[in-house]
Amino acid sequence: MPGDLSSHPALRVDRRTVLRSAAALGLSFSLPALSPRLARARGTERPTSLILVWLAGGPSQLETWDPHPGTRIGGDTRAIDTTLPGVQIAEWYPRVAEQLHHLNLIRSLVSKEGDHERGTYLVKTGYRPDPTLVHPSMGAVLTHEFPNAQTQIPLHLSLNGSPWPGRGGFLGDQYDAFKVYEPGAGLQNIKSRVDSPRQQRRLQGLDLVERAFGGRRVQAVDATLHRQTVQRAVEMMDSTQLAAFEIDREPAGVREKYGDTRFGRGCLVARRLLEEGVRAIEVTLDGFDSHVNNLETHKARAEALDPALAALVADLVERDLFDSTLLVCLGEFGRTPSINPLGGRDHWPTGFSCLVGGGGLRRGVVLGATDPTGEKSTPEHPIEVPDLYATLYVAFGVDFTREYQTPIGRPMAICAGKPIEELLA
Repeated sequence: MPGDLSSHPALRVDRRTVLRSAAALGLSFSLPALSPRLARARGTERPTSLILVWLAGGPSQLETWDPHPGTRIGGDTRAIDTTLPGVQIAEWYPRVAEQLHHLNLIRSLVSKEGDHERGTYLVKTGYRPDPTLVHPSMGAVLTHEFPNAQTQIPLHLSLNGSPWPGRGGFLGDQYDAFKVYEPGAGLQNIKSRVDSPRQQRRLQGLDLVERAFGGRRVQAVDATLHRQTVQRAVEMMDSTQLAAFEIDREPAGVREKYGDTRFGRGCLVARRLLEEGVRAIEVTLDGFDSHVNNLETHKARAEALDPALAALVADLVERDLFDSTLLVCLGEFGRTPSINPLGGRDHWPTGFSCLVGGGGLRRGVVLGATDPTGEKSTPEHPIEVPDLYATLYVAFGVDFTREYQTPIGRPMAICAGKPIEELLA
């Protein structure tokens, strides 16, 4: 492990510079974040964080949160009651059904993108793909808007791997999600393999090389983010907050609730990261692209999703983290009402479902309805994806109409949607 680096030239800066850099990069030399209860006791509020439970591949609304049993489009999926009176979800989610009163259910999301990559882009950024620029994901925007000088680990993370994780876009690559492929096992290659004096000599040598190379290439060197990345890595190597990535010390009963799956471990790590003040986390569960054997595919996915999602909601409520966490569960689109000859459902960006809650939003609201006959392609009360984003930004206290200036000087609003008033407290 690295020792005292105060003599390292690259890190020998004054206090004001350190604090300014920490705010920009999400670094810290301070104490861990306060718990919500302790924060309120001291007259402050815990900043809101985001957990995006990402169901990659496009989950079927009919086999998750919007079943239509006994109808032509419903297939063989049965429905079960939930803690919301009169609201049913697919039979494979009994544990989520017990927690549904904490959440809100949107059954009428609509999108103009039916391709996996383009649909993911829209649902993670609130904008359709544009060949002239890359929009930042919501996690990147929140990290940019709310730097946390008390957190030494990355503020924007992607757990379990995703082909298209959240990007910093025109805000800068420093806001890209930090990718963790095996949550719960700690971070790989984060501990020094040499003793402290040797580590310090290596850093000093690296600093000499960087200074010599960057003497007349300041802009080019700054664009690589190499120096910032090294500085963040060095600070993170000694941080006690790295323990958030490990779950071995969690009670066996807690780990059992989440489930012994990579997704379950990811949801548990997400909760632990929240307690360290991380701003935005996406946890991916893949495998929902059910063009073939749709029923079997969704039943298998539910074995991981049901316990982990339910445990996450219950844990957030029990630990007084729910009101300071916005939890969103969705994929890039839904699945067709019709079942194809291979027993699958195809891409359907019209009338898919989303679970959303926490962060001061209302609870127990159900919005929209899809046609149980499958004859109407447009659902009742259609809600555009940007409208969901505008609602979330309002909950975060972000002026979503404010414009950023892109690197080419193009003004771009944080979000182009309109808030969903029914969800706002």
